[in-house]
Order: sequence, then C-alpha cells, then structure tokens
Amino acid sequence: MVMFWVSLLAISVLLYLLLDGFDLGVGMLLGTTNSEENRRAMLNAVGPVWDGNETWLVVTGVILWGAFPVVYATLLSAFYIPVILMLLGLILRGVSFEFRNQHLGTRWIWDSCFILGSLAASFMQGVMVGAMVQGLQFTDGQYSGGVFGWFSDFSILCGAGLCLGYALLGACWLVRKCESEVREVARRQIPILAAAVLAFLIVVFVHALSDNLPIMHRWIDRPYLFVFPAIGAVAAVVLASSILHHNDHWPFYMVSLMFAAAFGTLALSFWPYMIPFEITIDAAAAPPSTLSFMFWGEGLWVFPLMLLYTAIGYRVFRGKLGSMHGHY
Repeated sequence: MVMFWVSLLAISVLLYLLLDGFDLGVGMLLGTTNSEENRRAMLNAVGPVWDGNETWLVVTGVILWGAFPVVYATLLSAFYIPVILMLLGLILRGVSFEFRNQHLGTRWIWDSCFILGSLAASFMQGVMVGAMVQGLQFTDGQYSGGVFGWFSDFSILCGAGLCLGYALLGACWLVRKCESEVREVARRQIPILAAAVLAFLIVVFVHALSDNLPIMHRWIDRPYLFVFPAIGAVAAVVLASSILHHNDHWPFYMVSLMFAAAFGTLALSFWPYMIPFEITIDAAAAPPSTLSFMFWGEGLWVFPLMLLYTAIGYRVFRGKLGSMHGHY
C-alpha cells in the first residue's frame, strides 16, 4: 500500500507540473503582447482545460493529507507563506479569467491580475522545490526553520527557473494550439526561453557544487541518475530540430519529456526520503488500515476517473483553435 500511494503521489505531481505548468506559462506569456486578439487566442488555448489541470494539485494535497500526514503537516509548517501566496495566485487567475469578459473597461486590470497570479503561483512552486533540494532545518526530527526557513538565494533562483520552464512549456503549447501571429511569436520565444532554462540549470549545478549540497552526493553515489539528464539532452536536440523545421507537434512533447526527466532525477535523488534527508517514506506513511481504506475510494475510483476525465477532455479539445471570437 505504501508503494502504491507513493506512485500515485508521483504521478499526480508530474501531471500537475506538465498540465498546469503550460497554462501557467501561457498566463505569464500573456504579458508579452498588448494585442487583444492575440490575448484572446492565448486564453482560448487554455480555456477548456485550465481548471481541470489545477485539480491535480488538489489530488496531490489529498494524498499527502491522507496517506502521508507527517509530510503534509511538516511541509505546511515550513511553507506556510509560499503555499498561501501560491493559492492566492491561483485564485486570482481563476477570478480574472472569467471577469475579463464581463466589462471591457476593466479588462486590462484582469489581464494584469492573470499575469501576476500566474507568475506568483509559478515562482512559489519553484521556491518550495528549491528549499527542499537545499534542505530544511530540523531539530530532533521536528521542523525548526521558522516562518522564513524556506527563503534563500538558492530557493529564489529555483523560483525564477521554474517560471522560465513553465513559460517554455506554455510557448510550446501555443505553437501546438494556435495559428498565425500567436504561433509565430511563440515559436520565436522558444529558443530564447530554452537558452534561459539551460543557463539556469548550469547556474544551479554550479551553486549545488560550490555549496556542497547533500543532493550532490546522491548524484555521485547513484550514477544511473545521469540517465535522466541524457534523456533531457536528447529531447532538447529533438526540440531544436522541430523548431528549425517548423513542426507544431513535437515541441510540447519534448519539453514535457525534459520536465519528466528533471522530475525523475529529483524523485530518485530524494529516495527513500519524502523530505530530504529527514523523513523517510515508511516513517511518513499513515497506518496500513488508513491506506487500505483510502484505496477503496480515491485509489480505486477517484484517481482512475480523473485520468479518464482528463484524457477525454484533451481528446475533445484536440487540434488547432482556428478562428474563435469572444469567450471559448
């Protein structure tokens, strides 16, 4: 049961990163154009799926709360401010997405809120990942880092890096879904964003090496982890080729593969810890009776139905947007 719930948690996190990642990226890229027609096309590209994408964050929270309550309590204690700011950003996105179509005079306000909410949510997610990679402060098995224990130059750097990664994913989604000017602008943005992400990865690696972060020892002790960066490098080559050949189909899949490779590297670097390097998976797991009880609800029915709903939704709204006017 423990391995079952760890697997579902990993799938939920990865799906959230990929699915909500691209619509957060589109939200940030909304600030790169002042054309109402282009903004409408960009929002229509994520309109049918953005709220469904965010439900994977809810699933992640539910699994942590029910199956790994120690981790849930510890992370909320450590990341209270980042989590609140992330949720406020997501709420602001949802409100502005709907309100921008209700009054033309205030549309610029809601567009700004959508951009700001996307940036805040993305940045705070990266900050939390960076803080976990760097290591949280514990005393006698209890979190002791205080309200701002997550704040460091490394976590801020990771926040900026995830914003760039999401923006790259969003640009690839726009190439896949849009036509004419929006697609061409997004195609020109991809090489710039990809170069920025590569520069970020180099800086992070140098930072981790110079600060002798514990995760560096995991990479040395587990050389098989370098398989994932190799996969990411191959995906980057295919991404570059697809952009040069003006292919609209492959860029999104290749950047998604790069995200999956990065996620796999981190997940296996942390193993067998859920909070590196303090709380193991077995120590964090709820009693077997709780895990079994959850299996008959979320594990057997809710999770598969959500996967089915997501697949059907993307199937229904597949293909290019074409010419659309007004709200999707």
